[in-house]
Amino acid sequence: MPVSSPYPLVTIAQALQTILAHCPPLAGETVPLTAALNRVLAADILAPMPMPPFPAAAKDGYAVIAADPSRRRRLIGEQMAGHMADVRVEPGTVVRITTGAAIPPGADAVLMVEYTTEQDGWVAIETTVAPGTDIRPVGQDIAAGERILSCGTVLGPAEIGLLAAVGQATVPVYRRPRVAILSTGDELREPGEPLGPGQIYDANRFSLAAAVALAGGLPHPLGIAVDTPEALQAFLAEALADHDVLLTSGGVSMGRLDLLKPILESRGTVHFGRVLMKPGKPVTFATLEGRPVFALPGFPVSALVAFELFVRPALRHMQGDHAWQRPRVPVTLAHDLHHDPERVEYQRARVVLEGDRFVATTTGPQGSGRLLSLVGANALLELPPGNGFLPAGATVTALLLHPPATATASVL
Repeated sequence: MPVSSPYPLVTIAQALQTILAHCPPLAGETVPLTAALNRVLAADILAPMPMPPFPAAAKDGYAVIAADPSRRRRLIGEQMAGHMADVRVEPGTVVRITTGAAIPPGADAVLMVEYTTEQDGWVAIETTVAPGTDIRPVGQDIAAGERILSCGTVLGPAEIGLLAAVGQATVPVYRRPRVAILSTGDELREPGEPLGPGQIYDANRFSLAAAVALAGGLPHPLGIAVDTPEALQAFLAEALADHDVLLTSGGVSMGRLDLLKPILESRGTVHFGRVLMKPGKPVTFATLEGRPVFALPGFPVSALVAFELFVRPALRHMQGDHAWQRPRVPVTLAHDLHHDPERVEYQRARVVLEGDRFVATTTGPQGSGRLLSLVGANALLELPPGNGFLPAGATVTALLLHPPATATASVL
């Protein structure tokens, strides 16, 4: 008699909803700005002071009194950025000033150097200015107490620069999840070792570690577990000791040596054991001692596609990222496609922008073991169940992994 799985098929949306419910944001920590790139803010940031903090010159020129009718005025000093000269502008006088310097007492405008002529300590004025001309008032850019960044913001160069501009040397961020990564299977060997009959190299541990790092997690590869309950139990104990997430590959199908699901059942709760998708149908999600466990299929493409759909959102959510979703865009197929008529299928593709539309071409054979199909792919085509055939010119949804290039882009 055929062996059937005890786990009901769940939809991708159901699986993701379950995962996010069991992967809350981690606690916050404080890091220096130099370590804040791509981290996620764990609190709102309020400006401790206004920017600029003093009336400042917006141009190089002369600090003047706007209502002064004098066409020729005496130069009584200079005000450089970062310094305060002991001068006061009176009628008939000017002070040379540089961009960003504080406006000296008495002045209420800056006259651009282009409209003046300086000679022998005197400045000839060639035009008039209104009060406030080329002066940046206190708080023009940022008011004291203004919320400048919100909790959940991913910190990029501009955000880090803004924090530095208001004097923040450190920043509160969500902690990065520590992710234990385990490969399972008697057939696996370390890259660089000689292969025996029936053996292959372990690719998943390395690709998943890289994917974890790109998602902001801290990968900790544990090694390869042989197909025995004792080996798997030992690795589980190590992972649960000091990690936030366990990520495994292999051992979740219906074979005699697919031992992982029963072990997870015995030690915790398996929330789902199959998802209505291709590739990656056997993907399993469990919690052990409150920690999320993702048991991914052993085929390399299945593992990475399942990571993209389920593990990456969880890791970003645990880091407090409110905008973890990848963009989805409609694309036009460049050629005919055959796909699974019963499950949502994710085919790897290259998407380019041609005029005002996105055009998709798959990366060749789409077998779950063909890791080459992900190399160079910048999208996953999200193909709905149906008749299993889509003609060239049909419109489908693409999950963008990287921004698409333009069809006319050239390599410099």
